Amino acid sequence: MNLYLIRHAIAEEESPSGEDSQRGLTDKGAKKMRLIAKGLRTLGVEFDLILSSPYLRATQTAEILSEVFKKKKFVLSDHLIPAGDPNLLIAEINEKHTVDSLAIVGHEPYLSTLVSLLTADGAPVEMTFKKGGVCYLSTDDLHHTHKATLEWLLTPGVLVEIGDH
Repeated sequence: MNLYLIRHAIAEEESPSGEDSQRGLTDKGAKKMRLIAKGLRTLGVEFDLILSSPYLRATQTAEILSEVFKKKKFVLSDHLIPAGDPNLLIAEINEKHTVDSLAIVGHEPYLSTLVSLLTADGAPVEMTFKKGGVCYLSTDDLHHTHKATLEWLLTPGVLVEIGDH
């Protein structure tokens, strides 16, 4: 299985309601995310399903991915909220989603914790996961072992360069 962990794009510092879950993408963040998504397409990335945090900035990021990759929809997971449990996310993926390639849109430090869990048995992995950054993990099976290989981690700047051509 291919896992593409995608941090939401640049978001507002505060939402009008004051609710963190309602912070939306800035115009700059949305434009940059379109180029990032195009960069991923240029690299030959494909996924069968997009799984997203229900927070507004993540769902807006997932919507952009859905448009660029021409996916009909994406699925929300409460296990992807910033305070969520990555072990419960893995259980959800195993129970509900039989796919070869999965995009996971979420937040930091959650995504780094998920990378640590899958690549280093939960030992901390020092990484900078920028807004709009993408980490590609590959795994044979998440059902029996929670082991994955870190294939690459690309910054939004690199993906924008690729998508802008």
